[in-house]
Amino acid sequence: MGQQPITFLRQVVALCTYPDLLDNPSFPKDAKRRARRILESCSGQSLGSYSASQGVNCIREDVAKFIEKRDEGVPAHPDNIYLTTGASDGISSILKILVSGEGQSRTGVMIPIPQYPLYSAAISELDAIQVNYYLDEENCWALDVNELRRAFYRAKEYCSPKVLCIINPGNPTGQVQSKHCIEEVIHFALEEGLFLLADEVYQDNIYSKSCQFYSFKKVLYDMGPEYFNNVELASFHSTSKGYMGECGYRGGYMEVVNLHPDITAQLVKLLSVRLCPPVSGQAAMDVVVNPPQPGEESYEQFIREKDAILCNLAEKAELTEELFNQVPGIKCNPLQGAMYAFPRIFIPDKAIEKAKEHQMAPDMYYCMCLLEETGICVVPGSGFGQKEGTHHFRMTILPPVEKLKILLQKVKDFHMRFLEDYA
Repeated sequence: MGQQPITFLRQVVALCTYPDLLDNPSFPKDAKRRARRILESCSGQSLGSYSASQGVNCIREDVAKFIEKRDEGVPAHPDNIYLTTGASDGISSILKILVSGEGQSRTGVMIPIPQYPLYSAAISELDAIQVNYYLDEENCWALDVNELRRAFYRAKEYCSPKVLCIINPGNPTGQVQSKHCIEEVIHFALEEGLFLLADEVYQDNIYSKSCQFYSFKKVLYDMGPEYFNNVELASFHSTSKGYMGECGYRGGYMEVVNLHPDITAQLVKLLSVRLCPPVSGQAAMDVVVNPPQPGEESYEQFIREKDAILCNLAEKAELTEELFNQVPGIKCNPLQGAMYAFPRIFIPDKAIEKAKEHQMAPDMYYCMCLLEETGICVVPGSGFGQKEGTHHFRMTILPPVEKLKILLQKVKDFHMRFLEDYA
């Protein structure tokens, strides 16, 4: 999509990968300091060695410090940090530990609809029960605790709902949950004994000036000891999103709090089966949580690159919402965060009938027609889940601004032709 890598991150990983570069004067001293610290914590001072199953110790320490700083002093301990192969690996691992039972006692996992398909796939793989709760599209995809209760009590008739997943900021919907909403969710989790999974990989991607990211850990702490000492929570972060976009390194972490010591031992045992996450990805994660600080020589360039990427994404989020809402038959909620638009599309009855002839969901048919006519590939809303009778598609806002304008115009022109063809 044309986004350039963050220089400092690539410098540190390069130094860790090929330590001979530590003698090269073209690399900044602060990058060398970080690389040396990581290498000194690796067996044989090499990224080619296995690390501890939970990850390199000094990187887990840096993650804990990052969380404490992010959450304004809320304590974080390295023992609760697990470095992962991207956030997906952490989510799958914790679900493996939580799922049990058979028949009506089978574990139910509550997930938002629309959802990121990792969740439905992992739930299916583990033979758990998917429990859908619907986000409120009319209220900018807000999470309504009354809808959580409806889904929870309905699910109790056929399974044992034990896990509640929240994606904040949302994928594919791009909403940012308010602090009040998070408090209500945490209260509900305590009330019903639910384990919370907080997917927070887009925490850097906040575009709306009226929104702010609140971590579940921070809100949990602010609600007092009754909550902070009792609600089980796993939260996730990744090198793949944010301003970094380093998907291929497969770097990530999860922090798990209030897990029973016996279960913690089983989690560590489970993680040891896969030996360790990629150590180069761990090094990349370290740069995310331990970036250049004011006064260090790389600081100004780092901030300049980071701000340029995030400001550019914010511009594209506003542009996408604005242009989609100019098209008859397309309605797009504000893109408050993350990297996607999830507009609702009107599909005429004749097109719905045509989709049935092709044995496709209506929005799948729409997306295939768009692909064939324009070369633009978007994902149908039916792949993420949506309320019956509604149709959507998800598209990324990552292309450069000028290309994005062309893309959006092509979608508009296609949509008008589509409405005309099937009127």
